[in-house]
Amino acid sequence: MTQCPYRFLLFLIIALGGLVAGSARAEKSNFVIIFTDDQGYGDLSSFGSKTIQTPNIDRLATEGRKFTSFMVASPVCTPSRAALLTGCYPKRVGMHQHVLFPASTKGLNAEEHTIADHLKAQGYATGCFGKWHLGHHPEVLPTANGFDTYYGIPYSNDMNHPDNKGKPKGGWEGMDILWNDPDSTLTKWNTPLFEDEEIVELPVDQRTITRRCTQKAIDFIKANKDEPLFVYVPHSMPHIPLYVPDEVRDPDPKNAYINTIEHIDAEVGRLLDTIDELELADNTYVIYTTDNGPWLSFKHHGGSAGPLREGKGTTFEGGQRVPCLMRGPGIPAGTVCDELTGTIDLLPTIASLTGSSLPEGRKIDGMDVSGLWKGTVEKSPREEFVYYTSQGVVEGLRQGDWKLLVKKPRRPRNQKAKAKAKADQKPPEILLFDLSKDVGEQNNLAGAKPEMVSRLRERLEAIDAEITENARAPWVKE
Repeated sequence: MTQCPYRFLLFLIIALGGLVAGSARAEKSNFVIIFTDDQGYGDLSSFGSKTIQTPNIDRLATEGRKFTSFMVASPVCTPSRAALLTGCYPKRVGMHQHVLFPASTKGLNAEEHTIADHLKAQGYATGCFGKWHLGHHPEVLPTANGFDTYYGIPYSNDMNHPDNKGKPKGGWEGMDILWNDPDSTLTKWNTPLFEDEEIVELPVDQRTITRRCTQKAIDFIKANKDEPLFVYVPHSMPHIPLYVPDEVRDPDPKNAYINTIEHIDAEVGRLLDTIDELELADNTYVIYTTDNGPWLSFKHHGGSAGPLREGKGTTFEGGQRVPCLMRGPGIPAGTVCDELTGTIDLLPTIASLTGSSLPEGRKIDGMDVSGLWKGTVEKSPREEFVYYTSQGVVEGLRQGDWKLLVKKPRRPRNQKAKAKAKADQKPPEILLFDLSKDVGEQNNLAGAKPEMVSRLRERLEAIDAEITENARAPWVKE
């Protein structure tokens, strides 16, 4: 009998220890980022689509917050992804000059501090399931940039291993042919599937890639549900070529894009259901957005920018303003935020939400916008946003509601044309828009407001000069 009090004391210590451990676990929120490819601002029901039904993704708007002025840092894939993970304009991390290809010899430097690096250092399980496109060499794959595991396509799904040669006919007509032949994913392409650092399927069956990446994310969440986790799901769709599982495929190629987005929606539903069923929803931030605007030249294989001008590859709003929905702890349900923010703000915001500090001496461009997420502030701390072209040339600045674009003439490809263009010395086109009244960028006010043009242009050049001077080098294969 004399041992009973000691046993009770031991039981009490263990129980209290469990409570403390559980409390510590509860303090660390999970983060799930779903990042699609080439999805337009107008391609969700919650963002005004009348042709595409996205009830699962729209749940994030109902149960959380919709962001209507959410920006990506580039109108093309690679630099946009670099910005999301590092909180930097792509030029600051040397990833600004268009996209990487199978023969590319550079990638995101592993010395950069990514969201995955930041959370892994805090004991998070980190997984990436989908399109990476920040370098396919072992030194720059997700497992070198903070992720415990990786499963997905290393670059765009219209690229062939190892030299990008032998691809089928392009254009929307070519995409019609491919859609009418679902087996073309195996007969017309040589796109690889990676698991960690190895190719495990060549060519990858793209009909099931969205579903398989989702399943990998679900399995990862189930396996790590008792510890804090970060799941990054950068889907390779709806970038062309479009493929869906045979059993859900609409045979009409004119419905290919609609079919693909609605398949993504169904897979997002499975992911959300898993989070809910595991009772993780109250402690998990789920963020849904995309890497740039729609590829309009592919017509019914591309999306819609809704009320915005142009699409992928441009610095007009249709190229860089993207749909964003999120839910999570403290995010008010059924609300809308019109304030300026974007993917470069994710890293510092996540750091704030986890009560952690970013590395000293490594400048980034992102800002803590946790107050916008939770609706506790009315104004965004982000007052400016810089627009870089797909080639990394600085072209625009937004300050408040005002947006300036300084569009230099395109460089001709042949030497004779280059000489002629140099002789012509065409001045840049100057565009100024009041986005609060003209989100479609139709009314150029540059001529009526020369002083504002001058002030914004001077500020634009100053920001770019600072980024250029302090830019860090990407990884380059020796």
